[in-house]
Amino acid sequence: MPIVIDEVVISVDVGNTAAGGATTPPTATEDRQSIVAECVEKVLEILRQRDEA
Repeated sequence: MPIVIDEVVISVDVGNTAAGGATTPPTATEDRQSIVAECVEKVLEILRQRDEA
């Protein structure tokens, strides 16, 4: 009889200082700024690709 696995749960501790993680989590403002900066970079890259085509 075959065994069927319906769900796999994976958890990660990203703030683990023993493994060399950050000592303090970034503030909400820093987190938002990094997300906005990444989005701006991606949009600019898409626009550059359109201009080249």
